[in-house]
Parts: sequence; structure tokens; C-alpha cells
Amino acid sequence: MFPHSLAELDALKNDCKAMVNKRAGLSAVAAVIPIPGADIGADMTLLLEMLPAINQKFGLSPAQIASLDPQLKKIVLIGITSIGSQLIGQVITKPIILQILSRLGARVASKSVAKFIPILGQALAAGISFGAMKLVGNAHVDDCYKVAKQALLATQKISK
Repeated sequence: MFPHSLAELDALKNDCKAMVNKRAGLSAVAAVIPIPGADIGADMTLLLEMLPAINQKFGLSPAQIASLDPQLKKIVLIGITSIGSQLIGQVITKPIILQILSRLGARVASKSVAKFIPILGQALAAGISFGAMKLVGNAHVDDCYKVAKQALLATQKISK
């Protein structure tokens, strides 16, 4: 369900940003584990959980969008298209997550290499992992916020 006011929408954005920070922290912890590939698996799991949860909170999951009034659904779909999001209103799958991680390729690669430098490398890997997860999560929150705000403003104009 869409938020009914800008204040409610702002509160959702803050909640989602807090969720992103928590998941980024978990990603950083996973990056410290000196098992090759464990951090990538953890990041995939975190993203597979976090991205749909953000969509859900903003009322932008595939099921929520499908159940919208046709006029509002059109506004939402145009908003999604205009910002170029591949994550809003979509079922988030492993191939989509792999595509996101491949866009962060240099960071993921440097994180993997850094892990094997004693002490300092693990801290560096944790920092890179935290930053990458936060970057992806916050960008998605911002995109969802823009689409939900467009829909909210359009709904308010229609009801006047």
C-alpha cells in the first residue's frame, strides 16, 4: 500500500535507510570471514532479502503494483521506466543480483584480494563490502522514494 502523505513517505525512507545500514553491517562482518566466496554468498543473500523488502515497504512489489487502480498503476510504471530501475516492481532473482554485483566488479574483486592481507586487509574488505552494500541499498531506496512520491503527488492531484 502506498503512503498517504509525504511525512509517511519520508518515514518509510528513513526506515529503509536504517535497514540498508544494518544489512551493510552484516555484509562487512561476512567480508571478514577468510573463506573464499563466503562474502559473495552472504551479499547475494542479503540483497535477495533486502531489495524485495524495500519494494514491499514502498508498496512497489510486483503483487502490490498489479493490484493498483489502472490509472495509478500507469503512473507507477511510467515512474519506474523514467528512472530506469530494473529492481522496482520486479521479482528479484539471483541473476539480477549477479548483474548488480558485476557492476560493482572492481569493488568486489578488490575486496576478495584485500581479505588475504593480514589484519589490515580484512578491515579494508569489510569497509569495501559495507560501502558497496550501502551504495546499492540506498540507491534502491532513493529510486523507490522517487516513484512513490510521483504516485502520491499524482494521486493528490487526481483527488482534488
